[in-house]
Amino acid sequence: MMVPAALLLLGALAAVVAPRLLARADWPDREPVVALWVWQCVVAGVLLCCALSMTLSASAAWAVVRGHVFGGAPASVVDAYALSAGSPWAATTAVALACGGAWTAAMLAREITRARLRRRQRRSELLVRSPLLPGEEPRAERLVVLEGERPDAWWLPGAAPQLVITTAALRRLKGRQLDAVLAHEQGHARARHDWLLHCSAALANGFPQVPVFAAFRDEMHRLVELAADDVASHRFGRLTIALALVELNEDRGVFGPCPTPGAHVPQRVDRLLTPRHRLTAARRLQLTAAAALVPVVPVLVAFVPGLRALG
Repeated sequence: MMVPAALLLLGALAAVVAPRLLARADWPDREPVVALWVWQCVVAGVLLCCALSMTLSASAAWAVVRGHVFGGAPASVVDAYALSAGSPWAATTAVALACGGAWTAAMLAREITRARLRRRQRRSELLVRSPLLPGEEPRAERLVVLEGERPDAWWLPGAAPQLVITTAALRRLKGRQLDAVLAHEQGHARARHDWLLHCSAALANGFPQVPVFAAFRDEMHRLVELAADDVASHRFGRLTIALALVELNEDRGVFGPCPTPGAHVPQRVDRLLTPRHRLTAARRLQLTAAAALVPVVPVLVAFVPGLRALG
């Protein structure tokens, strides 16, 4: 029963240390895509530690599970995990982790269902504000213009994704600013940022007492915007997308002294106007490879006793 306990300790260590290291680092704002990858690897590592610990704990508690997990394995491999000795905590640990896994799946299903309902509702509202003419077939334009006094633009994901923009935004956006906004929203769609937001929200809502999941959700909301800003700035320049952000948000009070729901917008504009040097390609590769090792380590810990027995 040492391996399941070691996996739980490893998962707890990753959940505590990794967010603190990322919070202190100065590179995530410069490399949001790499930071998104690192966060996903950290959370995947934590979840993998729990899943492997649950499997081995269940194997120690019940012979039926042990027969399925170690079916065909030599007796020396089973003995290496000391599962036959059993443990009074094995069944409790396995059941608790299994409940946590089921709760995670339920929260993810709920989040996806709610997202679909919200998307369906927004499409219905869009059809009310932009109705079909008599005899007109349902359309799937990638760009929909709505009458509105408030400058706004958003991407509506789905099987036929659409960029919705108001006439007030068209009046505000000048030159290539509209193209930059379109590129920003297309960056969200191509990278499927909506799935990252759904998964992070499901974990944070399902386990509100686990800080790593709350930090994961908050960072996903911030980093996906930075990544989409970079997509637009690469094509149209940092100044263009920065001015577009100002034009779309200056009437919402986000640039005032009091915090607002869009308080991250000024930081995004500052980042675009005062760019910092990107990391070197070698450094980005190092961070990417190091992050990929996070979910690999639990697998190695779980298989080391068996590999040693076979060796």
